[in-house]
Amino acid sequence: MIDDFDDALALANGPATRDGARQRGARAASEPGRAESPGARTEGRAPEGAHGDAPDQTPDRAPRHAPGNTSGHGVGNDPEDGEQAGAHHPAWGRARELAHRAFRPLAPRRLSLEQARGHTLASPLHALTDLPAFDTSAMDGWAVAGPGPWRLVEGPPALAGGPLATPLTDGLALPIATGARLPEGATAVLRAEAGAVRRGLLTGHTPEPGADIRPRGQECRSGAVLLPTAAPLTPAALGLAAAAGYDQLAVRPRPRAEVLVLGDELLHRGLPHDGRVRDALGPMVGPWLAALGAEVLVTRRLGDDAEALAEAVATTRADLVVTTGSTAAGPVDLLRRVLRERGARPLVTGVAVRPGHPMLLAELPGQIPLIGLPGNPLAAVSGLLTLAGPLLRGLTDRPLAEDRTATLAEPVRGHPRDSRLVPVVHRAGPATVRPLSYAGPAMLRGIAAATALAVIPPGGAEAHAEVRLLDLPEA
Repeated sequence: MIDDFDDALALANGPATRDGARQRGARAASEPGRAESPGARTEGRAPEGAHGDAPDQTPDRAPRHAPGNTSGHGVGNDPEDGEQAGAHHPAWGRARELAHRAFRPLAPRRLSLEQARGHTLASPLHALTDLPAFDTSAMDGWAVAGPGPWRLVEGPPALAGGPLATPLTDGLALPIATGARLPEGATAVLRAEAGAVRRGLLTGHTPEPGADIRPRGQECRSGAVLLPTAAPLTPAALGLAAAAGYDQLAVRPRPRAEVLVLGDELLHRGLPHDGRVRDALGPMVGPWLAALGAEVLVTRRLGDDAEALAEAVATTRADLVVTTGSTAAGPVDLLRRVLRERGARPLVTGVAVRPGHPMLLAELPGQIPLIGLPGNPLAAVSGLLTLAGPLLRGLTDRPLAEDRTATLAEPVRGHPRDSRLVPVVHRAGPATVRPLSYAGPAMLRGIAAATALAVIPPGGAEAHAEVRLLDLPEA
């Protein structure tokens, strides 16, 4: 019998799959996690001053030593991407990569353009027609043939969506509206403000051949690739798809997510009292998951009820389950026990990052991912950006977001072994950021004012050092 959820790692026989899923090295994917201090309900509920995470009210601005990878076991060149000496959890950068590739993308489905917004393309978008499909006028005015002056032809003007007008020969002109098909023989369009008509004769400066004409195929030819696979379907992208001739699109659907809020100590209204505190994560996690690309079905508050949690994970119809709290090893931290009893496969049982190191990723029976977020607010945000964001991008077949960097305006203290995620605000443009106060694991004031999280490598970072940034999702 496996006595601990983390111990299941030693018995893993290789990567699991989702819909015949891709490989994911189970032993490299996660390592046995360090136990939390006895009695700590979630990461950060007991002070973590010994690890540089004490919830003080001032930013950590006294670097201990220059950043560097001292272990020699790094995955990449950046210090925060490597395992540190003595660490038992995957490094922060490694954990993000593992979450991104842990599950196969969701199966494509066809949706109408009205339903497709917010999804991603499952295949490249090819033009089904030339754009424009025919020569059109770019301005209101007259379609003219040859040099002027021009005699106006009899008949109705050329209008957008109307029938093809009478062909023109040199010396003739016809009133035309923006977007109308150009009559055969027309050489240019004379703008309305550039010409005048007297007694059926149009006068004005002769325009250059092709002036104010949008020629057929100017934007693209039929079959051209307009958008690549995994492109997000923004309103502009949907407009382009409509112009290119589409009524439906093959998309990767937004993963359906269910949020389970754990903890008997949480209040859902009113002021804190009698040792109980307000639930800050219930109102926050769902909107941020939606901003990261999920369709949030429901947020459920279960308290500390093992049976309710077991039933919730056994009966979920979501593509992703996200829990808050109960990820550590305290007397009522029940998540890992319930996952073990439900036969979940552990993939990441902790991450070498502060705050948020007890975060976890597991695979439920039925190949459904579950992400366990620590119960402290900033630690939960760390888990959202470390595991949930990359996982959602993987489920929708999108690459990991490209790293941005900025220069620190002030030094930031680091953890001896782990990366730190520190709320920062941009200062004097996008190239410089300043660390914020109120950045303890249980605090929200810093993250509420932040424009990004800075990734501080083990050991800290000096002023003017370049650091990686994590953009905060805009809900």
